[in-house]
Amino acid sequence: MVRSSAFLSVVIVAACGVLLLGELAFLASHRAAILRVYLKPIGMFIGLVGLNLFGSILALSRRLFLRDTGRKLAHVEKQIRTGSSISEELTEQIAE
Repeated sequence: MVRSSAFLSVVIVAACGVLLLGELAFLASHRAAILRVYLKPIGMFIGLVGLNLFGSILALSRRLFLRDTGRKLAHVEKQIRTGSSISEELTEQIAE
């Protein structure tokens, strides 16, 4: 879940960067001066946006994909303890 959230946030930040590079092509002639003065703030901004995006995607995915995990696990445990409708291998492993 963490890997997929990190991958998705990197893809989104990279896509936004490519979009911005296309829109700000008129600044290409001043690239050296801009990077000399503003490289650190630009890097910090991109890092913070990526970190916030990663946290948001992770929180959203946890909320969506782990919604009823406790109830589902309780149901599986109940079936294992009764020994019905779960494979015998799982019941034997729990009994050991």
